[in-house]
Amino acid sequence: MEFHQLRYFVAVAEEGSFSRAAAKVRVAQPSLSQQIRKLEAEVGQRLFDRLPRSVVLTEAGRCLIDYARQILASVGDARRCVDELKDVVAGKLAVGAIPTIAPYVLPELVGKFQNHYPDVMLEIVEDVTEGIARRVEAGELDVALVSTCQQTPSLRRGPLGNEPLLALVPEAHSLAKKTLVELDDLKSQRFLLLHEMHCLSQQVHHLLEARRLRPEIALAGSQLSTIANMVAAGIGVSIVPQMMVKQQAAPGCVSLPFAPPVPERDLNLLYNPLRFQSKAAAAFRQEAAAALSYEDSSIAPNAE
Repeated sequence: MEFHQLRYFVAVAEEGSFSRAAAKVRVAQPSLSQQIRKLEAEVGQRLFDRLPRSVVLTEAGRCLIDYARQILASVGDARRCVDELKDVVAGKLAVGAIPTIAPYVLPELVGKFQNHYPDVMLEIVEDVTEGIARRVEAGELDVALVSTCQQTPSLRRGPLGNEPLLALVPEAHSLAKKTLVELDDLKSQRFLLLHEMHCLSQQVHHLLEARRLRPEIALAGSQLSTIANMVAAGIGVSIVPQMMVKQQAAPGCVSLPFAPPVPERDLNLLYNPLRFQSKAAAAFRQEAAAALSYEDSSIAPNAE
C-alpha cells in the first residue's frame, strides 16, 4: 500500500469519477486507474463499484477511506513539522471559507498574506460549513473561515469577533428612507434567503423565530449576489452580512442597520487541534483576525 495510491483512492472517492480525480491529482487517468487496481489487488477487495456514470465506494472502500485520509493528513503534518525547522514562514497552507465570507474577505486577505509571506503556497477551498468542517477534520484544510460550527474533539473554533447583519430592501421600498429598522418592520415582507445548507440562512431563520416572525419565503437561493439582484427587482427583502454591503455593490438596493439589539453572526477560524499547527497557519490566523475585526461595527444606511 503506497502513499500515492491512497492519494488517488481518496481523490476518486471525493470526485466520484476517475477522470475528475485524475485531473485533480494531475496524473493521467490510465495511470490512476492502474494504481487503484493495484491497491484493490493488495487489499483483496474491490474498493469501488464502477457504475455507468459514476463510481461509488464499496463497503471495503468505506472502511478504508477514513484511514486513508488520516494517513495523508499525518504525512502532511510530518512535512510541515520538518518545514518548521526553517527560519522562514514557508510551505503549503490549505485555507477554506464559506460562500458568505469567501468573496468579501479572501481577495484582500489572501493578497496581504502573500505579500507578507511569499514563501507560503496557498490552496483555497470554498464550500458550505458542513463540507468545510469535514475537510478540516480530515486534514485536507489547515484553517477555515466560518461562522457557526459545532466543536468536536477534532474541530476547534478560534473566535474572530461578531459581524452585524443588515436589512436589504429595494430602493423604492417604504422602509428605504428609515435610519434604523426593527425586525418587526419586516414581519409582513416576503423574504429572500439562501438555501438552508448555508449557515446564514439557518441564522436568519432562528433570528426570525426568536421574534415569532414567520414571513413568506419567496426564494431560497445559492448566492448572495442572486439574492441582492432579486431584492433590487422588488421581489422581496433580505437580511445580509455587513461585509457583503461593504465589499460588493448592490445596485437598486438599500442596506439598513437594525436598532439595538443589533442581530449579528459569529466569525470563527476553524482548525483541527489534533493536527500540527504550522507557522504559516499561525500567521494566517493573525492576518484573518486583523481583517475581520469589527470593533467599530457601526454603518450608515447605504444606498448603492
